[in-house]
Formats: sequence, structure tokens, C-alpha cells
Amino acid sequence: MIIKTKAFSRGGLIGNPSDGYFGKTIAFTFSNFCAEVTLYESPELEIIPTRRDHSVFNGIDNLVDDVRLFGYYGGIRLLKATIKRFHDYSRKHGIQLHDKNFTIRYKSDIPHLVGLAGSSAIITACFRALCKFYDVTIPKEEFPSLILSVENKELNISAGLQDRVAQAYEGLVYMDFDRSIMEKSGHGTYRNLDIASLPNLYVAYRADLSEGSEVFHSDMRERFERNDSEILDAIAFWADLTNQVEQCLVKGTPEKIGDLLNANFDRRMAVSKISDGNINMINAARSVGASAKFTGSGGAIVGTYEDDKMYQALQGKLGPMDIKLIKPDIICTTGEN
Repeated sequence: MIIKTKAFSRGGLIGNPSDGYFGKTIAFTFSNFCAEVTLYESPELEIIPTRRDHSVFNGIDNLVDDVRLFGYYGGIRLLKATIKRFHDYSRKHGIQLHDKNFTIRYKSDIPHLVGLAGSSAIITACFRALCKFYDVTIPKEEFPSLILSVENKELNISAGLQDRVAQAYEGLVYMDFDRSIMEKSGHGTYRNLDIASLPNLYVAYRADLSEGSEVFHSDMRERFERNDSEILDAIAFWADLTNQVEQCLVKGTPEKIGDLLNANFDRRMAVSKISDGNINMINAARSVGASAKFTGSGGAIVGTYEDDKMYQALQGKLGPMDIKLIKPDIICTTGEN
């Protein structure tokens, strides 16, 4: 039996980056890009490398380009850490795993390091494949924290829960990471929202503006832990914006959401350093009347636009800047891990 599982790219609509700091966010998954894991029984346990993991290059320039795109470690470490974490989870919960071996590989077309949750998508798809192979069920509300633990605890990568919650629940997801709830249950309050209530959304990205989330979070974490009032106020501000966007969706006033997205980014720019390239991308989108904010840590933006005429104007503005523009195909929840 061949098992194939997927996890989709994620866009942070509002609230980010407060997900790692007991804030609130709304995010969505969209099927324009995905990570796919293939797993099948085999005599030995084998992880097959893909392009991100190869060590043969056409020349030194090719090696440097590869490092710039994929870093020094590729995706093999994500699969290894996920398999190890799955084993730990099963042992902790008294789940007896059968002794069959498997071969596993992954592929992903999610643009790398532009804030579309490519790494967590690989981990999520891997967990789904392992659950099917071993016939293990993980409660959905626990699933995002388990995914996050692969990066935080196994690989020492700073990240928050937003990406993992979105990819576990799929569709349009509201997340409340209230401290008291998190400390009591180990997870936040998550619920799906109606995607039909959304305004017109676009996503745009440029790979050469990418920056790993750990770069931003390292400074924010330090400031949060020393109770920096500027950061604490910003987290509260982003949480309030999240509630306002939810109310817009519930009350049928999506035309108000664009201004809230702009306010999200503007506050982020006020409390952290953002590269000129990323600021130029935001300003270019806003110059035609669209709203714009980061989907994650930089390199990709999300925003609202009024109609096809404005979308064409976005294309005309962003295209010459080598910025790719798409209409996200937001998928509904699958109901599975």
C-alpha cells in the first residue's frame, strides 16, 4: 500500500506575529502550493532525499544558490525529527507500534522561506502519513502542538502555533492562544470560519526577500520575556484586530477588513526592523488601492482588492518588480489530521 498525504501553504490573514505570545490570529490554507509525503512498506526504514537534500552541484555558484534557497540542512532533518517525535508521542501514550519498516520521501512546491509555512507543511504531511501507516489517531486540538514540538524541541527552531493550527484544521481558522487556556490544556481555542464571508484576497511573494521566522522571533521573544511594553502593547493590538476581523466576517462587512490588515503591518513596522525590499513590496501593493501585510515573516504579503480592475493593476505594479501574484484557492477543512 502506498500512502500519500498533503499539507497546504498557509497565509496569516490577521494577528501575526502574536501566535507565539498568547495572542490571537486568523489564518487560511490554500491549495496553490503544497507539501506531499509518500510512504510505503519496505524491508528497511529509509528516508529518500529530494532536491533540497542533494550534495552534488554544477559549480560553486550553484552550491551558493542552493544554500540561499534551502539552507544547510534541507528537509531530511524535518522528516527524521518528525518520525522521532511520533515515536515519542506513541510511547508516552502507551500506543504499541507494529514492527514493519517503511520508505518515506517528500516533495514541496511551497516557495521557500517567504512566510507560507513550507517547513511545517512537510512536518504535517509526514505526521499524517505516519498516523495512517501505524493506524494512530491524534486528537485534532493536540496535533498542532505536536507539529510545533518537532521544530521547537527537536530542532531548536523558534516558531509559533499559527502555521500548524491552520494546516491541521485547514480552511479559514480563528485561533485564541489565551495564556490561561494554553497553560491548562496545552493548546488554544481553534475554530473554522466561513470562507464564503471573505473579501477578495491576493497573495504575492518574492523569494529574494525571504527571511527565516527565527530571525524575527529571536528578537521578539527576548523583548517579550523581559516584558517590553512596546511588544506587549503590540500583541494586544494585534489580538484586538483579530477580533475585529472575525466580527467583520460574522456580520457581513468584509469591506472593512482591508484597513485592519494595513493596521496590522503598520504596527509591526513600528516595533521591528523590516527590510527596504519588503517595505517596497507593501507600498507597491497599497499604491493601487489594495491592502497589504505580511503572510508570515517576510517575503510574502497578503491583502484585499476590490475587483478585477484592481487585481490587474496589482499585476502591472508587482510584475516588473519580479513579484509573483496569485489568487489563493482557500480550501475547506478535511476533518482529518
